[in-house]
Amino acid sequence: MPDVLGYRAKVGLLVPSTNTVVEPEFYAMAPPGVTFHASRMYVPARGIASDADAQAFMDDQRAALSTALRDVLTLEPDYLVLGITSLTFVDGLDGHRRLERELEAASSLRVTTAAAAVHAALQVCRARRLAILSPLPPMMDAHYRRFFGEAGYDVVQIKRLQCPTTVSIAHVDEGTLRPALQDLDEPGVDAIVQVGADLVMARLADEAERWLGKPVIAINAAMLWHALRACDIRDQVRGYGMLLRDY
Repeated sequence: MPDVLGYRAKVGLLVPSTNTVVEPEFYAMAPPGVTFHASRMYVPARGIASDADAQAFMDDQRAALSTALRDVLTLEPDYLVLGITSLTFVDGLDGHRRLERELEAASSLRVTTAAAAVHAALQVCRARRLAILSPLPPMMDAHYRRFFGEAGYDVVQIKRLQCPTTVSIAHVDEGTLRPALQDLDEPGVDAIVQVGADLVMARLADEAERWLGKPVIAINAAMLWHALRACDIRDQVRGYGMLLRDY
């Protein structure tokens, strides 16, 4: 018998304990009959202004991942979403595949990651030359360039937002994001990709696609789209960009 509220899909969602954006954005975008059940990976609220701090943040996430996964599996989800960005791009395609295999083996579920969702999104919109908007320190740039390069894309530009702490990523407002997106709109850029799952971007991405005339892939919208389609849920949802609306 299906879950009364999650009668189409009951999705386990792994998020860092500092993240305040993934859950509300997922619920705002979700079609009826799909529910999300977060298991929060304990990570200290720490600074991320330096590469060393960012590495410590990723180490915290790795250390907490197995416990969060254990907890979310007790609700018997139909599907699993890893609601973080940075870990999924580390060490290129091979690093991503290792992480994906580990999660699938440990959960016996199909899994959506940020890297897999963005790759699938770029395939459907046939983009090859990318600009990236990131709230994370410079150390992640090399990982993004490696992953996308190995996947067959050309990263034209990376623009980083100045976020001093993990919690402050969710404080970045549209007044900061709008000019950042415009700066990324170089000639020859096929699509703009936003990384950092704690950055509020899904609604603005839909608007930005209209005034930039190209795909703006918000990471949370991409992950939700990827998970829904994997569950054979084909609802077209408006207001959050071309992925959920057109594909």
